Amino acid sequence: MSQEHPNQFALLKQRRFAPFFWTQFLGAANDNVFKFAFTLMITYQLQLDWLPSKMAGLVIGALFILPYVLFSATSGQLADKHDKARLMQLVKSLEIAIMVIAAWGFYAANVPALLGCVFLMGLHSTLFGPVKYAYMPQQLNERELTGGNGMVEMGTFVAILLGQLLGGILVDTPVVGPQHVAWACLALAIAGRATAQGIPASPSTDPNLVINWNPFTETWRNLKLAHEGLAVFRSLLGISWMWFFGAVFLSNFPAFAKEVLHGSPQVASLLLAVFSIGIGIGSLMCEMLSKRHVEIGLVPLGAIGMSVFAIDLYFAATGLPASEPYSISAFLSVTAHWRVLADLTLLALFAGLYSVPMYALIQLRAQPSHRARIIAANNILNAVFMIASSVIAGAMLGAGLTIPQIFLAVGIANAVVAFYIFLIVPEYLLRFAAFVLTRIIYRFKVINDERIPTAGPAVLVCNHVSFVDAVLLMAASPRPIRFLMDHQIFKIPVLGWMFKLAKAIPIAPQKADPATYEAAFAAARAVLEDGEMVCIFPEGGLTRDGELQPFKGGVMKLIEGLPEVPVIPMALGNLWGSFFSRVEGGKAMVKPMRRGVWSPVSLTVDAPMKSAAVSPDALWAAVSRLLATTR
Repeated sequence: MSQEHPNQFALLKQRRFAPFFWTQFLGAANDNVFKFAFTLMITYQLQLDWLPSKMAGLVIGALFILPYVLFSATSGQLADKHDKARLMQLVKSLEIAIMVIAAWGFYAANVPALLGCVFLMGLHSTLFGPVKYAYMPQQLNERELTGGNGMVEMGTFVAILLGQLLGGILVDTPVVGPQHVAWACLALAIAGRATAQGIPASPSTDPNLVINWNPFTETWRNLKLAHEGLAVFRSLLGISWMWFFGAVFLSNFPAFAKEVLHGSPQVASLLLAVFSIGIGIGSLMCEMLSKRHVEIGLVPLGAIGMSVFAIDLYFAATGLPASEPYSISAFLSVTAHWRVLADLTLLALFAGLYSVPMYALIQLRAQPSHRARIIAANNILNAVFMIASSVIAGAMLGAGLTIPQIFLAVGIANAVVAFYIFLIVPEYLLRFAAFVLTRIIYRFKVINDERIPTAGPAVLVCNHVSFVDAVLLMAASPRPIRFLMDHQIFKIPVLGWMFKLAKAIPIAPQKADPATYEAAFAAARAVLEDGEMVCIFPEGGLTRDGELQPFKGGVMKLIEGLPEVPVIPMALGNLWGSFFSRVEGGKAMVKPMRRGVWSPVSLTVDAPMKSAAVSPDALWAAVSRLLATTR
């Protein structure tokens, strides 16, 4: 049976995750206590001719983001070259020093000093980001990576929410508010340094790296490095688009609350709260929905939800009658406002489903030697996209569009961008199809899935029961599989298109088409030599009676000259008689849902066999034995 893994919350009891989690949580909270309190202090308590209150939020936000653009490339190099635990401890020591300066700034009401600290806290976050995301794949295995990322995303947004609430409450204290903020920020920095001391060592992945201190040339080099893996690079673009999308909503919450919803400042805080809660719930749901694998099939689901609820928010917020500013209780007493809150919550929830698998995919697929530099490239792109969102949203407002109209435009643009991304990276769509098939049409159980390797070449050998066997195997695997498939299957509508997207390798009988037969095995061996996985169905076609057919010798040809490649027998059980299998006179796909929805199907994975022990008869016996356990 599969090894049972504790859920993501159990990570909080383990030294390899808990100190790291609380370190990043306290850092995110401190960022937001400091920034939000400082913004409110300028807006409500200080009168500055050179910094008007309406510009305070924009200036502080720009200063905080600027180090991401300037220094992300350098921080990625540092994280690849040095022990990540030690680097995090040094960064948290830097935070204490920054907060000492900030404390003096709050006591003296010295705005230039505090603006300098905003820039330095942005630098602190820039240094911490690549280390944070490169640390997790060193400490967590593939089955824990989605849950760990979900916990971090949830923790970050909860910390943002609590930090802003605490900063707002403290700075509003008459006379001594700024001093209270100063002590709170210093205490959070010291607590973060204390938790960082417990982070276990995470050795350098590239100790011989020579640091390039020129941020401009290194930024370009990082982007080129990220572009070498197209699936990873396009995932970086997908995450950056999510930050563009989210920044439009977050930056417009105060004006949306005041001008559209006619609410008090507390209503703006409520919008932030429901948005943060939605992100947190969506992030935590990823592990459950993905069955503790890196499941990028959730990304299209997230993108669909983001567009649906952004567009519905436009309709929910249009035509609301003007009134005196609502308090929170009065706001909640209006039924129409509940639809607005539901849209924001669900929009954020689906954004969590969209982003967490992408972060996990980048961590899993990026080369360990330069993983932190890939994360640094991600941070650079995120910053550029967030700046672009502010400029574009500002231009749309200047052109006379209302805030709900901007939300509508972004919702439609999200659908277009997502469709484009999924066309150029079809793995997302294929995994989404597999996700739907294994969660709705079938109740899919994988036994001994830890035997499917997360790295290195392997040949998967499986019985062939239905037209969706390949899709089910995709759902069970933590990484892509290239399938050797009968060339005739590519003529089937929809399924043929899907298998072309999956880059399945067409094969024909040797006697009927010797050229296609030889080309298929040459292509499959090239895939194995590149360190990827190949799956072959050695029966040569779908079973017509539900029984395991004799295995042909193609697998022997496939592993010829590759003695180190393991061969892994697998068996699909309980699939015979379903809609996609051949029954009733040899026909498949008649009488839709003839076994209803959520019918049980299983995949059992056997231990890898060494090439020397492989023969068609030995593989047939192994698969037959696995099938016997499912009956």
